[in-house]
Amino acid sequence: MCRVVHGRMKIKVNRIRKECEKMAAKHGNLSINSDNIFPIIKKWLYSDHDIFFRELISNGCDAITKLKKLDMMGEYALPDGYKPQIQVIVNPEEKTLKFIDNGIGMTADEVEEYINQIAFSGATDFIEKYKDKANEDQIIGHFGLGFYSAFMVADEVHIDSLSWQEGAQPVHWECDGGTEFDMEEGTRTEIGTEITLLINEDCLEFCNEYKAREVIKKYCSFMPTEIYLSKANTTETQTVTADEKLDTDEVVEEIKKEKEEDEQKFKIKKRPELLNETHPLWTKHPNECTKEEYLEFYRKVFQDYKEPLFWIHLNMDYPFNMKGILYFPKINMEYESIEGTIKLYNNQVFIADNIKEVIPEFLLLLKGVIDCPDLPLNVSRSALQNDGFVKKISEYITKKVADKLSGMCKTEKEEYEKYWDDISPFIKFGCLKDDKFCEKMTDYILFKNLDGKYLTLPECLEVNKIDPDEVKDAEKAEAETAEENDEKTEAEAVDENDEKAEDSQSEGEMASSSAVDENGEKVEAEIVEEDEEDSEEAEEEKKEKVIYYVTDEKQQSQYINMFKAAKMDAVILTHNIDQPFVSQLEMKNEGIKFQRIDADLTDVFKAKTSKKAEKEMEKQAEEVAALMKKVLKKDAIKVKIEKLKNKKISSMITLSEESRRMQDMMKMYSMQGMDMGMGFGKEGETLILNSNHPLVQYVLDHQDGENVKMICEQLYDLALLQQAPLEPEAMTKFVARSNEIMMLLTK
Repeated sequence: MCRVVHGRMKIKVNRIRKECEKMAAKHGNLSINSDNIFPIIKKWLYSDHDIFFRELISNGCDAITKLKKLDMMGEYALPDGYKPQIQVIVNPEEKTLKFIDNGIGMTADEVEEYINQIAFSGATDFIEKYKDKANEDQIIGHFGLGFYSAFMVADEVHIDSLSWQEGAQPVHWECDGGTEFDMEEGTRTEIGTEITLLINEDCLEFCNEYKAREVIKKYCSFMPTEIYLSKANTTETQTVTADEKLDTDEVVEEIKKEKEEDEQKFKIKKRPELLNETHPLWTKHPNECTKEEYLEFYRKVFQDYKEPLFWIHLNMDYPFNMKGILYFPKINMEYESIEGTIKLYNNQVFIADNIKEVIPEFLLLLKGVIDCPDLPLNVSRSALQNDGFVKKISEYITKKVADKLSGMCKTEKEEYEKYWDDISPFIKFGCLKDDKFCEKMTDYILFKNLDGKYLTLPECLEVNKIDPDEVKDAEKAEAETAEENDEKTEAEAVDENDEKAEDSQSEGEMASSSAVDENGEKVEAEIVEEDEEDSEEAEEEKKEKVIYYVTDEKQQSQYINMFKAAKMDAVILTHNIDQPFVSQLEMKNEGIKFQRIDADLTDVFKAKTSKKAEKEMEKQAEEVAALMKKVLKKDAIKVKIEKLKNKKISSMITLSEESRRMQDMMKMYSMQGMDMGMGFGKEGETLILNSNHPLVQYVLDHQDGENVKMICEQLYDLALLQQAPLEPEAMTKFVARSNEIMMLLTK
């Protein structure tokens, strides 16, 4: 029989050896005064007071796990019909909470060892004792401090326990939150442990059934032992059929049948509510899981009834144990928060959401669960210790995600393309944040072109390549057409012929001088041509490969039409993340350059002109620039005259890629004192006037004309409208001016 014991709790710390030069050698144990440390443990060990539910329930799970292992090893025989479970009973009237398990139980000596000596973990002791027979991963607790979390919310804590050992006596232990305890023989008759918390006045919410349910579901939804919640002395009932009725049900009333054929029903005392799922989906092999199970798990865990795009099932046993499921939700970049939720578990015990040491930052856009028993947790099991092992886990998760995405692109290209618009921000963000992920995904980044077709990066580089022979033929045809249609003077034509003759003569002289060998004998001209071709190919290889892109299909529609007419292509990049992403691609892929389609006017869009005509247009540009500066009152304006193939385009504005990116960066960081508008005349911006357009030609021919000022203003605003909406005042003037121009047509 256990005698009554009154004593003080102790704290044991690891042994050390210390030698002193001025005194005799001594070996012993460091001691810490529990009067000082115990209040710190109670108040500061855990950041969240509700976590005591997790700690006490996981202790119960460990007790049951130990008992089942003893049965497995033949040291104990479980009774027939044994059902492992943990009961949580709330009693708001008496202000108590009970946690009851039917696990291994404790003797008086074990209570003395595991409870009275703080941080002496029973789990660790059990693992050491049965290290050759037990699986450590299935034991949840290690530090032995979880029990004391009860004192954060309780004025008193009572323990009633009966050990599995034959002949063991029940033991009762109690403590009022100080460093003193009382222990005596108890009255429990069933193997297991019952912990009773007398809740203090500040924490009475935990005696509420609904609050208890909320907290248990938060921390214990997937613990490996069934957890039942009930309310003491409840008068609530529930109705069951005869088939549903259990032997353990307390029947309150037998419900009379309204019709003979009706099924017999009973009103019973409300059963304890099962709150957890002991075999969560991530513990199963992927081949055993159905699509509907994945979707149902997603809806249940994340309360999100929008179907995810797809998911990745993690299942790894070596070099570390890790299981989980990562879901790719459909992300609305404009109206919703893009932060996801990844729940981290340790042996099916919830640790925390979105622990950045384990979950790479870019994966936090996802939703999912990860269970890793090997995680190096801190004492409170609420955070991770700084451990290199954690980095390996993070890298593995990144690798599995990259493998899944790249594999999908290779084997399920059509499905991958369907998902791309939704997952592209996530992948691009991942490439920006993780170099290894970027390396794995570079060849599987998709770009949607002007026709809605998805291209990989290598495919984009091939899009705008044109056969040199085709270019020469096209230029020849252009030159012939220009000769027929251009209004040239006879003198200009003569000059052009002279230039051609001089060029021809010069080429002939060069060919003549170079077409002899060292002995003065003639050589074949083809050899020279081959050398020239090789040189051209080498130069072509050195050139930057440009990928054109669009950021606004409506605003840049004119440029898009020009590209399509020239049989050129561009990719659509509309997300905010695209700008830093393409900058990174340029940095990591030498020779690749991204350029917005309105950044410059390529030669493809220009009609062929003679050198003399080009000089004439440069002179005209100087004159028109002076006129524009005066009319628009913008001294910084830069004007060019170009002869465009498309005669319907009167004017356009180009902004160099460098200047645009600088403006985007300033907008991003909201640099004070900077004008973020699309105002004209900034560095890198150029107004291009099409000499093939009648309005521009009118301005060139009638610079002092009556309506030139109005036309200049209109040409300028039309060019701006292709870049961005006009400011309110400018739009008002534009509308009024347009009306005035139309009135001229009526005269």
